[in-house]
Amino acid sequence: MRNLLPLIMFLIGAGAIVGGYALIVWVPVRLAQRRIEARVAGLTLAPSDDDKPASASILKRQVIGFAPILDRLAARMRWGGRLAAVIDQSGSHVGVSTVVLLSIGLALVAGVIAGVATRMPWAALPAALAAASVPILVLMRKRTRRMARFEEQFPEALDLLSRAIRAGHAFTTAMGMVADEAPDPIGPEFKKTFEEQNFGIALKDALGNLGERMPLIDVRFFVTAVLIQRETGGNLSEILDNLSHVVRERFKILRQVRVHTAHGRMTGYVLMALPATLALVLTFINPEHMGVLFKERLGQMMIVGTLVLQATGYVWIRQVVKIEV
Repeated sequence: MRNLLPLIMFLIGAGAIVGGYALIVWVPVRLAQRRIEARVAGLTLAPSDDDKPASASILKRQVIGFAPILDRLAARMRWGGRLAAVIDQSGSHVGVSTVVLLSIGLALVAGVIAGVATRMPWAALPAALAAASVPILVLMRKRTRRMARFEEQFPEALDLLSRAIRAGHAFTTAMGMVADEAPDPIGPEFKKTFEEQNFGIALKDALGNLGERMPLIDVRFFVTAVLIQRETGGNLSEILDNLSHVVRERFKILRQVRVHTAHGRMTGYVLMALPATLALVLTFINPEHMGVLFKERLGQMMIVGTLVLQATGYVWIRQVVKIEV
């Protein structure tokens, strides 16, 4: 209990500091933001020709995190822009400051727990770094999954665009149909592009923004094909059909590659899990024998070397089984 007392005092102090900061900085900002949103909600755009009020908003919403000051500071820096892009591509509705403060908080807590539990000060640094990377890794994982869903749905969106154009609709109208009918993430991304060009941005720039939000080779092909067709002419519906066929064939080849590389990927997972599993089993069988590995200076150096070699081997195996299609 005495060993846990410093940790408990630290958590209580950290909670008091964060709570006081929220009351002083975050709560007034949120109240002011709500007042502004209430005033904006009472405004409407100019009525259309059929005397119906427009329901679209020309305000570009920006997610504000836990600390708006940190959000504004991060927006001026390169790392802040990259982190904001990752958050947007992952589909998460959090601010940059929320991710940064969460990483710092997890790093402090993990560092203190590791230092107190192992009684080795050097263990606090790797534990803090590992805990601080958790929010970023979660965002990257969500980003990867959302990109994969986008790629899976993209051929269907191209087919819908082609059918709408073949039925006589304009390209921008067809994009609006995709925005309304396609699921997430295709629908929201096409809706952003449709609204951007609908509110005055050139179609070339709106499509370019789509390519920046979704940095996929299929999207780049789509944007390039549409822009070339608008400059030189041609049958856009046929171009979209061909592009949809190419994307489907590429996915077919990619799945075949994944089948052929399944053995290598499974081998990598087994080799990564084997040392940690063996160390855990030996700890339960003979804790005194494994305790030397953590207490002696040479054992600690061996642990660090093992982690470095494990990470290097994992990256190496991933590069071997990774085949671009």
